[in-house]
Amino acid sequence: MCGIFGFVTRGDRALGDILLGAARRLSYRGYDSVGMATIDGAGRIDLRKDVGKVDDVAGRLHFENMSGQRGLLQLRWATFGAPSQVNAQPHLDSDGDLVGAHNGNVVNNVELRERFIAEGLTVRSTNDGESCVHAVELFMKRGAGMIDAIRQAHDILEGDYAFVIGAADGDTLYAFKKGSGLVAAIGDGFTCCSSDLPSILPLTDRILRMEDGEIAILTADSIELRRVGDLSRIDRRPQVFTGGMEAAVKGGYPHFMLKEIHEQPKAVAELTRLLDASPHVGRMVAKMQAARHLYYVGCGTSYHACLIGAVYAARIAGRPVVPILAPQFVAQYGPTLGKEDVALFVSQSGETKDVLNALELAERRGATALGLLNVIGSTLMHKSRTYLPLACGYEISVPATKTFLNQVAVFLYLALRMGGQPTDLLRRLPDLLSETLDTSEREVGRLLAAFDGRTDFYQLGYGLTYGVALEGALKLKEITYAHCEGMLSTEFKHGPLSAVDDGYPVIFVVGPDDVPVLISAVNEVTSRGGRAIAVAEPDPRLVGNVDDLLPLPKAGALLNPILATIPLQLLSYRLSLARGLDPDFPRDLSKTLTVD
Repeated sequence: MCGIFGFVTRGDRALGDILLGAARRLSYRGYDSVGMATIDGAGRIDLRKDVGKVDDVAGRLHFENMSGQRGLLQLRWATFGAPSQVNAQPHLDSDGDLVGAHNGNVVNNVELRERFIAEGLTVRSTNDGESCVHAVELFMKRGAGMIDAIRQAHDILEGDYAFVIGAADGDTLYAFKKGSGLVAAIGDGFTCCSSDLPSILPLTDRILRMEDGEIAILTADSIELRRVGDLSRIDRRPQVFTGGMEAAVKGGYPHFMLKEIHEQPKAVAELTRLLDASPHVGRMVAKMQAARHLYYVGCGTSYHACLIGAVYAARIAGRPVVPILAPQFVAQYGPTLGKEDVALFVSQSGETKDVLNALELAERRGATALGLLNVIGSTLMHKSRTYLPLACGYEISVPATKTFLNQVAVFLYLALRMGGQPTDLLRRLPDLLSETLDTSEREVGRLLAAFDGRTDFYQLGYGLTYGVALEGALKLKEITYAHCEGMLSTEFKHGPLSAVDDGYPVIFVVGPDDVPVLISAVNEVTSRGGRAIAVAEPDPRLVGNVDDLLPLPKAGALLNPILATIPLQLLSYRLSLARGLDPDFPRDLSKTLTVD
């Protein structure tokens, strides 16, 4: 995800090292481009930016030489517009009198760009950060002052974002928060603001936390807060931060995995808004509907999402889809592919070699290649005819959490669109996920003892929950190093049932429509002394047959598998800690597999 930083001091001074240090401390968030801007006392704006890593770009563009009274920094994680010099931030307004940068997604970026061009503004990029600058510029050209222009810009900028902006004249920076992280701070002779604490703490520990809908006005000696609605002043005093740098980087969580699990409600909310505003969705759905054969292709976690997506497509849209592992796609379907076929290739990194191999074969055979990915600018994005972003921001922990959940959410969204049904259902997800997190955090701990001394487990699912069971089993394997096999529940009696002995834990992921199907499988386990654990909505038929229930909110069959991922993620995380392991960086695994 993007990171922004702003700095205001007394008089002109060297700012390059200050901004560069902040950039390095923000780089853990993930980025593809970096840029800095300084404004000196004479009103001159020095803007330098490019694609690449912080130190590489700094060396080429000599960031260390930049000076001024105010400075802005941005690390970009691309969502709108491919990584490029022109799309890198910060951005200038039409006349070069304003400079600003943002963090987050402005989901109506396409429509705003068209509006700005029609209004005669100079739009140089396809990046939504530039739209934040032009939105303020638009209202200033109509006579508004900076603060009032930010208020009016808020009314036309849709999505979750935060931005910092300054004018060539004056001695002030302005920052605004709506949905994305933003904190301000006061030091000795300076003030600053940032997407999060790590970039600030080496400079000062006097932190002023901002809430959504607040504008911060930063001068060298003070920070004034105002409400965006009526521009009324807010009386809030800075607080001294007492935590360490590591806790700040992880947002107060002990591990990135837990942080990213808890980011899922916000990630899916941002994704839904982006999909609602994206012109690519309609084009992708049209190609999928017209396909002779439609394939969902992925590896590992992405393949598990494909399995769920195929069931969504059948249930909701009446559309048969073949979910297939990428290497098997090449061997099994490669010889039969033709120009009337469509394949949706899924990879959070966009660089998974097996997936790219399958895509290249599809292209050679004339099939249409679509992409679902998290990294804008990746090879998969460039090679896809049409693509959709997962909008998860950077995922640091090796085990996928929020990328998997957003993949499944995209598949549900596409199925609803293919079936001509409204997508309002997904707007319920953030609140339901938050409820599931709260419940699961309480309930998972009491089950840990059931797994003591065990090195083999099973997770079983059926229909929509089959892919969830596979993903839950993968999480256990990845970060506990135990063997856990995910399986279709109806297959368990065809052999693996023989492994069950006294106390043997078997996890059942049960959809609300599938309780009758699972009851027999549950009793096959319990009658042999095994311990049946269900992840499900409370149902008297189920509760009376299992030993333990990890409850889910009543949300219906379509949202149930998405919610069910939460307790399974937390169970894996807690078991990893109980075994003294680091869940963020399991042995022998990499986030991106770029070899065959």
